[in-house]
Amino acid sequence: MATKSKKTSAKASKNGKKKIDGKGWKQEKDERIDWQKLARDERTWKIVGAVSLLASIFLFIAFTSYFFTWREDQSVVFSRGIGILFDGDRSVSNLLGRLGAYISHFFVHKCFGIASLLLCTFFFVVGVNLLFSRKVFSIWRNLKYVTLGLLVLSVSLAYVFGSGNDQFPFGGGVGSMISNSLKGALGTVGTGALLVLLAAGYFIWQFNPAFNLPERKKAAPPVLEQSTEEEEEEEEEQEEEDDAKLFIPVTKGNKLKPGDQVLNIEEPEEEGSMHDLQMVEREEEQEDEEEIGDEALTMEKEIVNDLFHRHDQLEVNDIPFHTLPVTPDPDPEPEPLPPVTPRTFTSGLELEIKTVPDAEPAEDGVDKVIENLPPYEPTLDLRDYKYPGLELLETHGSEKIIQDPAELETNKNQIIATLRNYSIEIQKISATVGPTVTLYEIVPAAGVRISRIKNLEDDIALSLAALGIRIIAPIPGKGTIGIEVPNVKKTVVSMKTLLASEKFQHNTFSLPIAIGKKIDNDNYIVDLASMPHLLMAGATGQGKSVGLNAILVSLLYKKHPSQMKFVLIDPKKVELSVYRHIEKHFLAKLPGEEEAIITDTKKVVHTLNALCIEMDNRYDLLKEAGARNIKEYNEKFVKRKLNPQKGHQYLPFIVLVIDEFADLIMTAGKEVEMPIARLAQLARAIGIHLIIATQRPSVNIITGTIKANFPARIAFKVSSKIDSRTILDTGGAEQLIGKGDMLISHNGEVTRLQCAFVDTPEVEEVVDCISGQRGYPQAFLLPEYVDEKELEGKDFDSADRDSLFGDAARLIVQNQVGSTSLLQRRMKLGYNRAGRLMDQLEAAGIVGPNQGSKSRDVLIKTEMELQERLDMLG
Repeated sequence: MATKSKKTSAKASKNGKKKIDGKGWKQEKDERIDWQKLARDERTWKIVGAVSLLASIFLFIAFTSYFFTWREDQSVVFSRGIGILFDGDRSVSNLLGRLGAYISHFFVHKCFGIASLLLCTFFFVVGVNLLFSRKVFSIWRNLKYVTLGLLVLSVSLAYVFGSGNDQFPFGGGVGSMISNSLKGALGTVGTGALLVLLAAGYFIWQFNPAFNLPERKKAAPPVLEQSTEEEEEEEEEQEEEDDAKLFIPVTKGNKLKPGDQVLNIEEPEEEGSMHDLQMVEREEEQEDEEEIGDEALTMEKEIVNDLFHRHDQLEVNDIPFHTLPVTPDPDPEPEPLPPVTPRTFTSGLELEIKTVPDAEPAEDGVDKVIENLPPYEPTLDLRDYKYPGLELLETHGSEKIIQDPAELETNKNQIIATLRNYSIEIQKISATVGPTVTLYEIVPAAGVRISRIKNLEDDIALSLAALGIRIIAPIPGKGTIGIEVPNVKKTVVSMKTLLASEKFQHNTFSLPIAIGKKIDNDNYIVDLASMPHLLMAGATGQGKSVGLNAILVSLLYKKHPSQMKFVLIDPKKVELSVYRHIEKHFLAKLPGEEEAIITDTKKVVHTLNALCIEMDNRYDLLKEAGARNIKEYNEKFVKRKLNPQKGHQYLPFIVLVIDEFADLIMTAGKEVEMPIARLAQLARAIGIHLIIATQRPSVNIITGTIKANFPARIAFKVSSKIDSRTILDTGGAEQLIGKGDMLISHNGEVTRLQCAFVDTPEVEEVVDCISGQRGYPQAFLLPEYVDEKELEGKDFDSADRDSLFGDAARLIVQNQVGSTSLLQRRMKLGYNRAGRLMDQLEAAGIVGPNQGSKSRDVLIKTEMELQERLDMLG
């Protein structure tokens, strides 16, 4: 038995096998060198460049030394030939020894003579180009010049200086042979004429000199002629691209943003006046709303896109690529502000108005709306895509804030009188007029408790006979108490004004959204990626759908289809249906679905779980890339540091929009809440952001799990203070006046805004502008999700294989890696389906059994063998 065991062990060692756990045998894997990958490695080319550069220096020293030592070394080389390299007893005078003497004798004496020095230039150009990754001169063009130069120069030198055993071989053996043949055929004179013609042609071809006759005009200024090589460049363009390394400097032009200027005019108080009402009004600067696609910008984009297209043909691990600089023109100098005279009302109080006049419209070409050029080449998939123009939107009403001095004076007097009725004195009062509400700021007298004023909210509302009085005690960051009073005449905030503003056009946000204007008339533009999720709630008809449209239109105006995708869920079936026409540009859906707008509750559950699978797959990609978030990952992918053959790809942002969340919770419950909570907890880093709207902000709809992961919240008018606290964790939303009046909680601050208004026809115009352009062949496909409940109790049947069985088998055989995670990433599958596919592949004999944390062995090595196995399985 011992002898048999030893024989078995020896046989196993001979066959290259090893024993595992004393039970089975496993074939050791042969380590193979990937020559194709090695040839693409940048380090390989640098090594080749260094060797080539050293070869040029070696040849130059050897040839130069030969010019002075050829007589001493010639006899030795003639007598021994190549054997001189191995003869240690022989000594030579060449600076590079026996090898230098032999190589010099071969090239100079036997081949091309002095013209052999041209070989040094060829190796020098190759070495510098590859070692320093910088094109000094075209390798292919230099090769042609060297080849023709060797022939023409060697024959010419042999013809002029002749040849003989005792003479220096100026033309070398090749030159002397060709020269003697030409002399025999054409004679001495004919050969000389031919060589002069060839030398002149070679000189003109290489240097292209300009032959200009002197002009006879007396007063003509000198004209500088520039030599061109048009025909030559067209013929050699393809050869130059083979070894060209393209570098474009990165330069960014930043456009200065002028700050708001407020003119403060202080007037002396009249005697007997107790309070001054200072009204502060800030008006939006009128931006120049010229179209984005002017001719100069279009030409610049085409140049950059063409360069991107050329760069796309390079290898994956090539050098990074950047965009051309685009520097906007500076803003014109602001006009000096005109003086503002105080107005005196019947109450005897002076009203000091602080205002900013409308800015003069910018001159043509000075302040044009310029979109940032896309920094990544996947935008070339839709290289002709044009961003929607501002002319598609309408300006609703007048953007100028309407002031009613009588209304301001009346409200001021009522506030002062009401507070005096409760023995509360104030030191100062001022007013800031906004689009829909006016903020009265008061400074109470010393010793007055803030809580006393806060408790008088209903009394002040009664005295002003106004709906929606809201007291902010105190205003964060100020030593004042704010009283928000609705205006009698309200101003509509149009979406066009926000999108044309400087703040929106020239921001660095990943997902910029323009929501509305604050009370001080300042545009409220934030980054959705920093929120990172948004919860919107409010009663029916208070502006939630308009707010959703404002957010979506903002993103459509700023992002390219390759950079962002929408997942739209609309249980009401009518609110988001207008966006169905941009399915092939911006929408994402499940494979096999006809409609990209999800309305069925069952499909909603599948879509949310598919997003969870996409999230897990993206985290796997980030782990392999060593990146912490989508921004770092895409930056590495742009710089060609990630290989697409390993499953890496450019990751677009995904924005999930749910219009009526309460309906989904009522019909699906936990099946919807759990994936929503999981996405809200984890999806921020990989670029998936959620926008959820509901008209029922109750605790059973907006649970604690959801609220904890939605730090940014928007509240439109609600019916009770309880609903306000459910959304914002504070009251105030019940005091809003509706029609877009809203409170937004972001970064721990609650701000009152007037939502931007964008009408349905405007949204349709924007959608038509996008849908009329060339899009992708299909919508962005999410990973396929299979409900595990439908597959419970079903045993594996070899005849009932998965529809993706063949594709999975080819993927495994091509990569020779039996990994379930590989199927998940490359085929966008969930873990359960990928595991089931792997079990089917094992049953079919394509992969080996499970080995724990290690990948399974791939039993089939070639695609031809795989096809035979699939045909046999039927």
